Amino acid sequence: MKTWFITGASRGLGVQIAKAAIQAGDRVVATGRQRAAVIKNLGPDSDQLLTVELDVADAAQAQTAVDAAVARFGAIDVLVNNAGYGHLGFFEETTMQDVEAQFATNLFGVFNVTRAALPTMRSAHSGRIFNMSSLAGILGAEMGSLYCASKFALEGFSESLAKEIEPFGLFVTIVEPGPFRTDFLTAESLRFGGNAVADYDERRAQRRASFEQRDGQQPGDPAKLAEAIVLLANEDKPPMRFIAGAIAVNAADAKLASMQAEIKARRALSLGTDH
Repeated sequence: MKTWFITGASRGLGVQIAKAAIQAGDRVVATGRQRAAVIKNLGPDSDQLLTVELDVADAAQAQTAVDAAVARFGAIDVLVNNAGYGHLGFFEETTMQDVEAQFATNLFGVFNVTRAALPTMRSAHSGRIFNMSSLAGILGAEMGSLYCASKFALEGFSESLAKEIEPFGLFVTIVEPGPFRTDFLTAESLRFGGNAVADYDERRAQRRASFEQRDGQQPGDPAKLAEAIVLLANEDKPPMRFIAGAIAVNAADAKLASMQAEIKARRALSLGTDH
C-alpha cells in the first residue's frame, strides 16, 4: 500500500488521480487551497484519505502539509505536483505581477512541496515524483508565453532533480498531457493579460473564442490518465517523460522532427564554432 501526496486535488485531474489511487487500495493525502472543495469531491477523511489545506506558493504551509501526511501515514511514497493554472495572453499584454503569480504556483509551488517532501522520501530510499507539465512544456504556443515558460522551466528542474535523487531510489516522471477534458479552459482556471494592445485585438478575440469552443470538447479522458499514472507509479523504473493523448504525441513527434531537421541543416556551421 502506497501513500500518495497530491497537490491541486480539489478539482480536475488532481481529483481523478486521488480517486484512482484510492481505487487501487492506496492511501491519499489530497491537498488544495480550499479544503472544503477537496472534501466535496473526494469525501471526508477516512482510513485511506487525509484532506489538507495547501496553497503551494506558501513554503511554510507546504511543510506543514507534508508533516501532517507523515504524521498520519508515516511516509510519502508518491508525490504528485499537480497544482497549477494557465495564464494565457500575448506577452505584451501581461505584467510582471502576472509573471510572478504564474511562476509562484506552477514552478515555485513545485519547489516548495518537493523541498518539503524530499527528506522523508530520501530517507526511505524509495519513491516516485510526478511533475505535471503539459504539451506546453514541449511546444511554445501563441498566447502561452507565461504558461509555457513555467512548464519549460518545470521540465528542466525535473530532469536535473531526477539525476540528483536517482541514487536514493527516487524517480521523477514528467507528465505531458495534451488537451484533456478538465476545467483548464474554464474561467476558474484561466487568467488573461489585462493590458490590451490594439494591434492584438483581432487575434485575441479569435483565440479566446477558440478556447471557449474547445472547453468541454477536449479529447483526453482525465480518468484514463489518472489510471495510467497509477500504473506508472508501480513500475520498477518509470519513464522520465510520459506524453498523454494523441494530440500531444503527434505534436511531440513533429517538434522532434523539426529540431532534427534544423540540426542537420546547420550541422557544419554548428560544429565549426569549436576551437
